[in-house]
Amino acid sequence: MDVTTKRTLFWEGSSRQDLKTFPLPVQKDLGVALYVLQIGGKPQSMKHWKGLGSGVLELRETWMGDAFRVVVMLPGQESIHVLHAFQKKSRSGISTPRQDRELIEKRRREVLSRGRLRRKNDDDAE
Repeated sequence: MDVTTKRTLFWEGSSRQDLKTFPLPVQKDLGVALYVLQIGGKPQSMKHWKGLGSGVLELRETWMGDAFRVVVMLPGQESIHVLHAFQKKSRSGISTPRQDRELIEKRRREVLSRGRLRRKNDDDAE
């Protein structure tokens, strides 16, 4: 993918508003990481999200001792879906709180469901 071809960025649920609550330096760094993903690159802050398949990634940022995360899904070559943006406040060590994991899983299912519906409608139109 060349720089002139960018993946379309979709914000799921309140993810965009949630990102805007982060400190400005964190917003900027994660915004750059999202842009790098859009043009086909691999941001340094990226890790694979465990448990939901290879197309779900986590962008990680630490600022003044606080951890911030943006979880994205890349269902294909054309799009990026921002599933969730949150400040990590785990009470159990390094694990992500259950409430955040459940929200990510719910939004992932919704994206996959819309994709299946779109493909079925495309097939029906032919």
